Amino acid sequence: MFSKGNKDSNRAGAAAPAPKSTGRNMTRSNTPSILSADLAIVGSIKTKGEVQLDGMVEGDIQAVTVTVGEKASVKGEITAEQITIRGKVVGKLRARQIQLSSTAHIEGDITHSTLAMENGAFFEGQCHHDTDPLSARKQAPTNQQQHAPAPPSSGKPAAARGNVPADSVLGKKG
Repeated sequence: MFSKGNKDSNRAGAAAPAPKSTGRNMTRSNTPSILSADLAIVGSIKTKGEVQLDGMVEGDIQAVTVTVGEKASVKGEITAEQITIRGKVVGKLRARQIQLSSTAHIEGDITHSTLAMENGAFFEGQCHHDTDPLSARKQAPTNQQQHAPAPPSSGKPAAARGNVPADSVLGKKG
């Protein structure tokens, strides 16, 4: 019945090969990676699946879906398709869909396509809408590049360099 010479058992083995553990099969799993409350990680997390955080992470997180629990804390950037925050995050959030629950505490900038915020959520930072926030990650200028004036390159007034309308610097003549 279980001998190597049995042709029927060989055919059954060929018809149903043993499942292989590959990255492709792992992405289909609906089971999230759960980081429990007693776990503290210093370093980045990168997965093609879902992460549920109940502990502490000091580093960046990149996943398809990230859920930060009420007692959890993250110090770093979170990038995902969907982010749900119930705990504390100090750092940037970048996702297509971001949901901040009433217990959320965010200190950092948010770049999103869709944002939902419950009453009681704490948010300190800047909020940027982007139709494709994940692809804009490398292209988005930093805060300093957006708002800082160009450094003076010569003794000419700012209007002569083209940074400020001439009327505001030189005054109107007339």
